[in-house]
Amino acid sequence: MSPTAPAPDAAATLRGAGLRVTAQRVAVLDALASRPHAPVDELHAAVSEHIPGIALQTVHGIVNDLTGAGIAQRVSLPGAPSALYELNRRDNHHHLQCVVCGKVEDVPCVVGASPCLHPSHDHGMRVLEASVTFRAICPECERNGNG
Repeated sequence: MSPTAPAPDAAATLRGAGLRVTAQRVAVLDALASRPHAPVDELHAAVSEHIPGIALQTVHGIVNDLTGAGIAQRVSLPGAPSALYELNRRDNHHHLQCVVCGKVEDVPCVVGASPCLHPSHDHGMRVLEASVTFRAICPECERNGNG
């Protein structure tokens, strides 16, 4: 399992990004800090424990706000049933994904400094980021004969 990010000072993080501090935003930010690579429905379930009755659409809106403000980032992985979200660590890390159970782990930059990879031809574009997903089989799935 990935080590979880230290819980940010949610109010300061929101204010620093120019977002209003609300109980719902703080709860979603806390859920993201403790659940890296979470889909919105999982974040909604976690937030619902503290704020009963919060709508799934509200959590979607908050995640979009956090992503737009650069606090969170969307992680789109092949074969994942929905987008996953994590706190934006601004470190250009990559992901390792089990092709059997879907488990996702962070992988530090593959080699060298950001953006880690350089295309053989950049067509005149300035590369900002390189995203790599390693598809693998996790040890639990391997032990269970699923690989």
